[in-house]
Amino acid sequence: MGRRRRRRVDPADAARALPEAIAVLTRTLPTGPSPETFRRAKFDRPEAAPALWRLLFCVLSPMPADGASPSLALEAQARSVKAALRFQGYPRRALAQLPDDGSQGGRELLLALAWLLARGPTLEQLLAQSRVRLGDEMPVCECESLASPGPAVPSVEADGCVDIRHLQWLMGKLRFRWRKLMASQQEQCALLGKIHSYTRGCHSDRSLGHLSVTETELLRDPEGGQQLLQRLERENVRLEAALEWRRRELVFWQWMDTVLGACPPEASQPTFLPKIPAQGAAELELVVRELQALQEELQGVAETRWAAWEARVGGHGPEWSASRRALQEAVRQDLVALQWAWERGGGLAQPHGPHRLVRTEAGAPEGRGLQATEVIEVLRSREACLEVVLGQLQGQCRQELARLVGTLPGLIWIPPPGR
Repeated sequence: MGRRRRRRVDPADAARALPEAIAVLTRTLPTGPSPETFRRAKFDRPEAAPALWRLLFCVLSPMPADGASPSLALEAQARSVKAALRFQGYPRRALAQLPDDGSQGGRELLLALAWLLARGPTLEQLLAQSRVRLGDEMPVCECESLASPGPAVPSVEADGCVDIRHLQWLMGKLRFRWRKLMASQQEQCALLGKIHSYTRGCHSDRSLGHLSVTETELLRDPEGGQQLLQRLERENVRLEAALEWRRRELVFWQWMDTVLGACPPEASQPTFLPKIPAQGAAELELVVRELQALQEELQGVAETRWAAWEARVGGHGPEWSASRRALQEAVRQDLVALQWAWERGGGLAQPHGPHRLVRTEAGAPEGRGLQATEVIEVLRSREACLEVVLGQLQGQCRQELARLVGTLPGLIWIPPPGR
């Protein structure tokens, strides 16, 4: 019986594996630097720092609708990266101590990039942001997966007292822009409705039935199809690079261990390879029983305290009774929305993500997508809860103003007219 010969690893192949893995990663990332920049960053060369500052800024900042990269100075990008990483809980303090001019910190920036790649679906979010949208889509929810800290707003310390007139002017400016945004959204919805109505029956897919704005623009300007084709080709290149990265990323993480070993030790070190503990069915059953027992205990304590509180504040007049009824109605609507989301099988994650807008005729069978009436019901429930919270905050502000006025004798307080 012959002895199996051990396969020898070609040193040339091993030397090419890391640059190829980094090259695949840079093709996936926006404005990805060259593999040579990564190599220089490991040895903390100063010429590698500016490219990595810009890369992290593009990764941590939301991409504009037109796809154009924000034109900010390197110093502003460095401050924004520091603020965003601090907001997300980045554990290494050495990065926060880097100068804001963007001339240093190649190795620390490399560790921060690896931390972002390891802790969550960073690549998936970047690919979703740069995706070419052929249909008319609308995001249904605003959650952490769609949110991003974006560029940091510079803070301005107030010297002395704050002018209330300036705050009123800012509030009026904010209210004006909010109304302008709402008007533009309504106008956009009206235009989408007209396009969907006029192009009814023109789409080859019977489940859609009408064209989108992008498809209608192609009919109006066929030459724009070349630009759309180029965008789709660039997206395919990035998607292919993302798939290739999944096959080569182990080489990158092994190299990052050597980068981490070259850094001075800190009290808290980032973990690049996240470990997901496997929870068995028995452990889940134990957690469920503990939660049920805790719920019953909390319900008993809450009922006792509710009865005592109701007996103490029950006779405070009709205004208090109306506020109490409004709060109970808001809580009821919120519970209905949670129950509806839970029955759909996704908990708080349903409905979620962008959905393509499809116009359906009255009486047509419902498709597999999300119906507009369901979204409206959830939004109305959320609106009612926010109105109750707003009323509570306004009441607290009135009480605080009354308390402050009482401390100044001779001051007459004239409240603003109700809106």
